[in-house]
Amino acid sequence: MTAKPHIVGISGSLRKGSLNTMLLLNAKGFLPEHYTFTLADISQLPHYNQDLEAELPASVLQLVELCKSADGFLISSPEYNWSIPGVLKNALDWLSRQAVGTPLASKPAAIMGGTPGGFGTSRGQLHLREQMFALNLDAVGRPEVLVPQLHTKFDEAGQFSDEMGRKLLQQLVDNFVQKVERNVQA
Repeated sequence: MTAKPHIVGISGSLRKGSLNTMLLLNAKGFLPEHYTFTLADISQLPHYNQDLEAELPASVLQLVELCKSADGFLISSPEYNWSIPGVLKNALDWLSRQAVGTPLASKPAAIMGGTPGGFGTSRGQLHLREQMFALNLDAVGRPEVLVPQLHTKFDEAGQFSDEMGRKLLQQLVDNFVQKVERNVQA
């Protein structure tokens, strides 16, 4: 059993000042104090190419080692064209490969996301849930945190200020922590 459960956060947005990264960092605040949290950097990953598996790029190896150390994953992503961003799909493709030991398999994961539009990330999260199933991640089913008009839901200090959204985020993290605790005690 891990003395301090380690959670890895993955943002599907590379943008400086990303709202989804801010949402992810706000979710981190709902983790128990004894948990550790590391935000993964997926910005330097090359496009997945099986030819690169013979000599894995350093950025891939760093992400793999980080994910191997994780007891669970928090993922926040915007929705692009009714799906997840290519950078997130690319990271998941790298992490799915036998060549890297499938470091996500059987680990708990919770997803969230928001957009400036009116529908949140409902379609993108459907695709992400399909990916999680393929990767054998232990996904938290409820509540769904799909925040519309995310750009209006942070105060000047970057704190998620939507009251209902905060309650849902707290419930999501609480359900996630229950899965992590069961997993680390097994």
